[in-house]
Amino acid sequence: MQFMSYEHMHVGRASDLYGKDRILYRLFEILPGILSWGTIILLFILSSRLPVWAAFFIIAFDLYWLVKTVYLSFHLRANWRRMRHNINLDWEKRLENMKYDHLYHMVLLPFYKEGPEVLAETIEALLNSRFDHRKMIVTLGCEERAGKEAERNAKMVEEKYAHRFGFFLVTKHPKDLPGEMAGKGSNIAYAAKETRKKILDPNNIPYENIIVSAFDIDTHVYPQYFLCLTWHFLTAEDPYHSSFQPVPVYNNNIWEAPALARVVAVSGTFWQMIQQERPERLATFSSHSMSFKAVHDAGYWQKNIVSEDSRIFWNMLLHFNGNYRVIPISYPISLDANFAGSFWRTALNNYKQQRRWTWGVENVPYLLFGFVKNHFIPRRKRLRLALLQLEGFWSLATNPLIIFFLGWLPLALGGTKFNKTLVSYNLPNITRDLMIIAMSGLVVSAAISLSFLPPRPKGKGRHNYIFMVLQWLFIPLTIPLLGAIPGLDSQTRLMLGKYMGFWVTPKFRK
Repeated sequence: MQFMSYEHMHVGRASDLYGKDRILYRLFEILPGILSWGTIILLFILSSRLPVWAAFFIIAFDLYWLVKTVYLSFHLRANWRRMRHNINLDWEKRLENMKYDHLYHMVLLPFYKEGPEVLAETIEALLNSRFDHRKMIVTLGCEERAGKEAERNAKMVEEKYAHRFGFFLVTKHPKDLPGEMAGKGSNIAYAAKETRKKILDPNNIPYENIIVSAFDIDTHVYPQYFLCLTWHFLTAEDPYHSSFQPVPVYNNNIWEAPALARVVAVSGTFWQMIQQERPERLATFSSHSMSFKAVHDAGYWQKNIVSEDSRIFWNMLLHFNGNYRVIPISYPISLDANFAGSFWRTALNNYKQQRRWTWGVENVPYLLFGFVKNHFIPRRKRLRLALLQLEGFWSLATNPLIIFFLGWLPLALGGTKFNKTLVSYNLPNITRDLMIIAMSGLVVSAAISLSFLPPRPKGKGRHNYIFMVLQWLFIPLTIPLLGAIPGLDSQTRLMLGKYMGFWVTPKFRK
């Protein structure tokens, strides 16, 4: 039994609703920004009026952050070992005694204005994967709004590669359809439906026999990705109520990208690795896979939001009344680091990309509203998931700012009387020492990041490995400036009703 209406299931923002529902959803949109800004403003007030209290809070917070950093570092190392193990496994051998010749892999590749070399590299990676290509359905989804050149690029790729797969389809997503936002969600939903109508139904392929992978256009699969995915699908307790999440590793162009882009890219990979060890917090992100039957039953990807990659998981969770989860497969896929050719353009594009990713906060009001409407999900599970999401976005927007910038507020605002106290003397020393201890973990991070590097290209000397290590000195800048601030930016926009559109990350090739 499914409790929520289709309109409630696919709401994008408060303005999509009416009456009391609209007011309730709007309050939920305001909540994340209120929590984050409230914390920052309260810290200013305490530092000015009760500086001793503020100082003790900051010391306690620094200790909490140190413990949390150690805790997360254990998860990072655990997943690193798991990934290395999975990469080296022979997944074809693990599938020897399993029946899987009935399964097809559908690969959806929506794109906008990316050049033919980007498309070709992604298709070549599919062809280099160790899976029966006759059991693969590849759909290349171009956008009408991208113009004739995008269509020509898609047709060029189709002519070159279509005969190498069981099925190959090029779709053209019409522009300006009612109720749609221009972006990946509307394109991929259209591509999936067209594939169903033009390939699955005419060939009588059962939906339950399809594992669909929704990929970014720069996604390069590792050779055993589909074998690994197939094994996890066949051994999952409930594969038709599960999504399967690989680890995104942004190393397609890592040797060409500047240090800033590399640090941001690897930090994103590390966070996904940590989340793989905490599946209770894991939602789908970027490129992911699931049963096509589940996607069809839940109404496909939402067409009126930015964060379609994570929203599809929450759609599924609400549609199946809480009986849905993400299974981490601890196996990598490779994507592009956000590199734009120059340092300042790269910095700006990384900010825009991080703001788009942190716009995932739009899922918080959706989830809270859904939990109010759907009482079939156990109350304890609804409360736990709601608190986890609120805490996650609050931490993203506030913790780095408190650690790196706001921890000095009592000294600046506490006045002469406070600055003569023993607490004021010890506050900077304690904060500095705790930060140094926490930052010592960067040595481990640097070592792990080196293990993911692709082969060094011609023209890059051995000395470039030194820069790959020294780049971690940017962390005190990238975490707040390209993490917390775009996160706070997103929450503020949502709080004020200044909704974002979908920003396509440019793909740069030298």
